[in-house]
Amino acid sequence: MEQTKIKKANRNDKDIAMRVSTVSIMVNLLLSFFKLMAGIFGASGAMISDAIHSASDVFSTFIVMIGVTISNKKSDKEHPYGHERLECVASIILAVVLLATGIGIGMNGIQKIISDIDNVIEVPKSMALIAAIVSILVKEWMYWYTRAAAKKINSGALMADAWHHRSDALSSIGAFIGIFGARLGFPVLDPIASVVICIFIGKAALDIFKDATDKMVDKSCDEETVKKMRSLMMGETGVKGIDVLRTRMFGAKIYVDVEISVDENILLKEAHEIAEQVHEAIEKAFPQVKHCMVHVNPFMEEKDIVNRK
Repeated sequence: MEQTKIKKANRNDKDIAMRVSTVSIMVNLLLSFFKLMAGIFGASGAMISDAIHSASDVFSTFIVMIGVTISNKKSDKEHPYGHERLECVASIILAVVLLATGIGIGMNGIQKIISDIDNVIEVPKSMALIAAIVSILVKEWMYWYTRAAAKKINSGALMADAWHHRSDALSSIGAFIGIFGARLGFPVLDPIASVVICIFIGKAALDIFKDATDKMVDKSCDEETVKKMRSLMMGETGVKGIDVLRTRMFGAKIYVDVEISVDENILLKEAHEIAEQVHEAIEKAFPQVKHCMVHVNPFMEEKDIVNRK
């Protein structure tokens, strides 16, 4: 029964990720075409570059879909603990792509700053300015839409894709500033904005990379979650103490290993039932927990411990 619920939850998470990713691909393709046309007919090189950036996001979304699909595969003989960590691999790939995108935007801005600024530049038309505004609004909406889904299913790869949408929105802001500045007679505003945007994108990429690597090296979950787990266990009937409590991240899931103390005079069957209560309580209260292993120790008063030494 419990396994059926877990499988159903995993299937629902995958369905949400696939639906969001499909919407992302469709929006990016339409937006890329719109911005490309606006860049060509609006005489804006910045908007053409921004269109290429949006098109590259389609590649990132495909990586998300592959990562989520593989991570939701059932456990097998070679992978008895599942495939959740493969989503972390997808997140790391996306973080690298995001960082490369930010560096590319920054280097392009620096090159424009140190190059011959006095060159005659064709002033972009208002069409390019409108396209930049549309892009900012659409990509910011996509960021919040994808971010909400990522938080709901606790997906690092989907969260990384959300930040790709945010980086595209920031890129469009840079394009808007550049186009608006060029129309006012200050074309240097474009490359300066690009360098600032590069810093923001780089910070987001490093945060995603750190989160993914933490989940791959068995980092414990946050202190607040551990405190809630400890409090819940101590509230279970028959639990007199917690000797050891360890948690470790496994992709988007958590493994819990706990040693509880119970009355040393009760029957083995009763001790087992208490362990089962703790096991079920943790997995029910914390959906992200994939498995809770409970070991039972005999509870001893401090005076008993001293006498036995």
